[in-house]
Amino acid sequence: MSPRRPLLFAAVLGLLTTLLAAPAAAAEDPPFRDPSLPLNQRVDDLLGRLTLDEKISLLHQSQAAIPRLGVPYHKNGTEALHGVAWSNDDANGWSQTFASGTVFPQAVGLASTWDPELIKKVGSAVGDEVRGYNSADPVAWGTQVWAPVVNLLRDPRWGRNEEGYSEDPLLTGAISVAYGKGLSGDDPLHLKTAPVLKHYLANNNEYQRSLTSSNLPPRVKHEYDEAAFRPAISAGAATGVMGSYNLVNGRPNTVNPDLGGLVRSWTDKTLYNVSDAWAPHALTDPEHYFDNETEAFAAALKAGIDSFTVDDDKPAVMTGLIKDALAKGLLAESDIDRAVRHALSIRFRLGQFDPGGGPYGSITKEVVNSPANQRLNRETAGKAMVLLKNSRRTLPLDPARAKKVAVIGPLHDTLLSDWYGGKMPYQVTPLDGIKERLGAGATVTGSEALDRVALKDVKTGKYITVTGDSAAVTVSDTTPTAASQFDLTDWTDGVTTLRNAGNGKLLTGNWGTFLANSDTPGGWFVQQQFKLEKQADGAYLVKYVGYEINESWWSPADPYVTIDADGTLKMGAKADAARFAKEVLTSGAATAAAQAKAADAAVVVVGSDPFVAGRENHDRTGLALGDSQQDLIAAVTKANPNTVVVLEDSYPTTMPKVQDQVGSLLWTTHAGAETGHALADVIFGDVNPAGRLTQTWYKSEAGLPSILDYDITKTGHTYLYYKGSPLYPFGHGLSYTTFAYQGLKLNSGTARPDGTVTATVKVTNTGGRAGDEVVQLYTHQATSRVTQPVKQLRAFQRVHLAPGQTKAVTLSFKAADLALWDVTRGRWTVEKARHDVMVGGSSSAVHQRTTLDVAGEKIPPRDLFRTTRAADFDDYAGVELVDETKAAGDAVGRTATGDWIAFKDADLRTGATGLTAGVAATAPGKIEVRLDGPTGRTLGTLQVPATGGLYTYTTARTPLAKAGGRHDLYLVFTGDLRVRDLTLTK
Repeated sequence: MSPRRPLLFAAVLGLLTTLLAAPAAAAEDPPFRDPSLPLNQRVDDLLGRLTLDEKISLLHQSQAAIPRLGVPYHKNGTEALHGVAWSNDDANGWSQTFASGTVFPQAVGLASTWDPELIKKVGSAVGDEVRGYNSADPVAWGTQVWAPVVNLLRDPRWGRNEEGYSEDPLLTGAISVAYGKGLSGDDPLHLKTAPVLKHYLANNNEYQRSLTSSNLPPRVKHEYDEAAFRPAISAGAATGVMGSYNLVNGRPNTVNPDLGGLVRSWTDKTLYNVSDAWAPHALTDPEHYFDNETEAFAAALKAGIDSFTVDDDKPAVMTGLIKDALAKGLLAESDIDRAVRHALSIRFRLGQFDPGGGPYGSITKEVVNSPANQRLNRETAGKAMVLLKNSRRTLPLDPARAKKVAVIGPLHDTLLSDWYGGKMPYQVTPLDGIKERLGAGATVTGSEALDRVALKDVKTGKYITVTGDSAAVTVSDTTPTAASQFDLTDWTDGVTTLRNAGNGKLLTGNWGTFLANSDTPGGWFVQQQFKLEKQADGAYLVKYVGYEINESWWSPADPYVTIDADGTLKMGAKADAARFAKEVLTSGAATAAAQAKAADAAVVVVGSDPFVAGRENHDRTGLALGDSQQDLIAAVTKANPNTVVVLEDSYPTTMPKVQDQVGSLLWTTHAGAETGHALADVIFGDVNPAGRLTQTWYKSEAGLPSILDYDITKTGHTYLYYKGSPLYPFGHGLSYTTFAYQGLKLNSGTARPDGTVTATVKVTNTGGRAGDEVVQLYTHQATSRVTQPVKQLRAFQRVHLAPGQTKAVTLSFKAADLALWDVTRGRWTVEKARHDVMVGGSSSAVHQRTTLDVAGEKIPPRDLFRTTRAADFDDYAGVELVDETKAAGDAVGRTATGDWIAFKDADLRTGATGLTAGVAATAPGKIEVRLDGPTGRTLGTLQVPATGGLYTYTTARTPLAKAGGRHDLYLVFTGDLRVRDLTLTK
């Protein structure tokens, strides 16, 4: 979500009045305060006591106290993605209060453990700390938490990659269930916290995220994107979902009918769905989906949004819109009651109306950053680390031989958090951890090893200079001084930060008047970001990317550094950009090489800054580590072969200049306060790494489709459909020991669709160290009516094995998990087919395999003589899926001449003689009906008239030349039109 404005002032007043009113409320002893009564009875009782105005107030994110009933103030949305992060609280202007507690590894790191049992413990610790903060300040810190993020990591360029778990729905589901159950607690009736899943649905791009529509054909929607959300809801590990900013098939997710229908069908528990921040307002601007906000807010409520995250702690606007909708008949009071019932249900389960606050009401702030949580954090950070490469067997380092260690790189002695991370109350950096592990008898040196540069204006020969206490930036020095020297860090995707050597501050865009006044990159608009664009003659243009955040109305049209006549730096067009010579005054690579050469071993810590080059509202365009960091690696590995490279970032990253040169590569996310301890544990062999990648690492971005293309079955991406050779495959991760597999057996070689498949395989630690292996089971359906995944994860288990130990590992899955969404009949079906069953250490390291025959059904030929939804096509080119109406339904639309959809294996029987279709268009168009290909035999042409609007459908008909038998039927479009459904006639 994006930032919300503060909530404190009204909340404090509400709390005080509630406290004053509580004795009177208690004296009445109404039924809703009796914890022995069933939940629904308590909810009904309280709902029946509320006035309409009071009920409407409970539709807002900031829910005022109701003193006459002793109902306390309640605020939705404490951020708790990988620890308690922040809450908005200042009534005098937007700000955040950041928690200072246990900051666990980023979400993608949590999933990299492949250890649900561990992640449940993490979720429980985070839930305890939420309760701890709530006990100290129940106004600022609510117990409804907005976590976890279960959007699939379909594209590694997504700016929020760090927030998700995996590109695989099963792994995402397992980790989200574990984290959500930890947050929720184990009490059968009450909630420790109320987790809300973000962000429903198909939200995996930041580029114009409030305007772009994720095109989801039915199979992708059901089998992939929905599959990530269903497990936690079905398992009772989440209490609702947050509607996302983007559109799906032309309809904003804030009014996605799934919120009131499909999502609630996954559980028998009451769900409480929230909007993302400001999103209901976006329905009118910038989305222009509704003509006015009354219609928009009414539609959101009717679609299944129960809580409006709008207008900070000021519900007046929402209240007025809801009342207007009631007056105009767009809403009934029953619509209000339904949403309020959902809200109250969760608040009762949180213990707000129980004596002492229920079973979790006694948790105090003493739990925050407890020694137990610190130990859990260290364990989790260690278990999340992935050994990507160890070709020279440099790892683990022998502490007895490593008496002189050089720790080098921009992240060697710092820890970084992210937008959804809290403040670390202490920090153990990589340098700290290595020093502590080796003790006083060793010499451990540290260096950032950054290039120190000066940027000289080619035209005047003067240098970019920081001047005086104002930290203004001009072109003034004629010879480089400290004020005109900058330490340069190339992060990722070509984005650079520049820290002035004179005042230690970062060059900052400051909305176009450049200053050097920032300690770190940060804020909602990260204004410390630049790209140095090398020109053919060797000069550089400096492009300011501090608020080039992929929302067209917020991005500067002219983001290049220009120079005024007085030497002041400004922003302007590329044609007017100043040209600079980049003079390297001190080479970071040379400094690092000298340090490494004098050491027994070198540890190079490189990676990303979570605020630079990609984050919320800002996608990446490339995957490569910055050039200067790659040069640093090259210099150190050349100077000292006993080098370990630690890549610390939040997404797949390539190092094309040094990939073959690096012998030992260890990957970690930004892993919180215990990073240094965990890193030292792994580097020196106290912990044997067993983290595994949760998404495919491609060799480059060159072969990736548009980040807006969500149809992974058609683009052939994610490990499910990718047939290329990745840099590192899904599930990959090495160990300091080796494992052997033998004797894979199934409980049966056949399975019915309602059966369970149980696989047993023996796994042996064949090395000399104890270690964990993540045993992964994949299947591949050999024959199918549709394109099947290359392989798909069905079960996994992380097991610990002593040297020489063998364990029989049992992995199970339901045959129903093999079902596909049958577009010909609009339902799930398990096909009759043979499946390859593969077990191994990654998606590409298969060690044992067998086959399974599933006694499913054969999908019959298509019957197009029954009315068929146009969106249920089998293949397509060019077309987009759109909203049939603003309330529900998908259609095919936004077509251009030559675009087509195909219905495969259609039984035309003895011959179809006509076609009827539901169509809409603003201008006349046509649809050619062709046989067996988009340029095949034309059976007829359906003329589409202008219907008066894209939501105004009419029935159009055309005769067809007779053609019988089984064929593929193609509809080829001319003109921008919509097709709702079609029917063949005889």
